[in-house]
This record gives sequence, C-alpha cells and structure tokens, in this order.
Amino acid sequence: MKKLFKISRILSICLLLLTGINGIIAGILFIVDPTGKKMGMSTSYLSNSPFLNYLIPGITLLIVNGLMNVIVAILTIRKRKYYASLIIVQGLLLSGWIIIQVILVRDFNGLHFSMLSISVALITLGVILRGAFKSLDHNSNLHANSNFYIHKTQDK
Repeated sequence: MKKLFKISRILSICLLLLTGINGIIAGILFIVDPTGKKMGMSTSYLSNSPFLNYLIPGITLLIVNGLMNVIVAILTIRKRKYYASLIIVQGLLLSGWIIIQVILVRDFNGLHFSMLSISVALITLGVILRGAFKSLDHNSNLHANSNFYIHKTQDK
C-alpha cells in the first residue's frame, strides 16, 4: 500500500506540474497576444464561442490550469492536509475546462484527448491517495487502540 501511495503521489506531482507549467506559459502567451498568433492560433478558432479573442480564456487558463495546478503540486510535495482532495478538484477543473472548450469551439483534437486523459488520471490518483489516507488512518487507529487495550489490561 505504501508503494502505491508513493507512486500515486509522485505521478500526481508530475502531472500537476506538467499541466501547471503549460497552463502558465500558454495563459501568459494568450494574455500578451490575445490574437493567439504567438501560440500559432487564430481567433477564427473561437468563431463559435462567446469570445472575440484569447484574453479571457488566457486569464482563466493561467489561473485555473496554471497557477492552481502548481500550488496543488507544492501542497502535495509538502503533504499538506487535503492535498488528495485538491488533486481530485484539479482533475475535475481540467476535465471541465476541456469539455467546455470542446463544446464551444466544436473541435476535438489530440491536445484535448491528452489533457482529458491527464484529468482522468488526476481524479483517479486523488481517489487512490484519499483511500490510502483512510486506510493508513484506520490502521493507525487500530494500532493505537490495540496498544491502549494492551496497556489497560496490563494495568489490571
């Protein structure tokens, strides 16, 4: 169980950092150049969406898929409370981002598939890590209770 926990945590950190760094870079490029040319894109890609350019999507990308993923990766590295749940939240946000993007632009390409796969992986890893926490807590409680019982019976 410890090995699965460690592997799940390392994979989560890698995926969060990969997604986060890409989100930061793409978000900044869309903010700096809302036409999308710096990213090799055109505003015509947004013709079916409510956006005239990439400024609002760039800001959202920077914050939600960029900075928030990096923050959750740092919290995961530091093993902060609730980090497993935050991994799940980031997976859900990423999948929501991709699904909404696909609906708005009416396109599904390799990048969408890759990011959707990463979102499913993050959700799965977060669930595994939450389960590992519960299992570890349960085992430590059993161990603590058995020690208490042993000490209580020895006192008699």
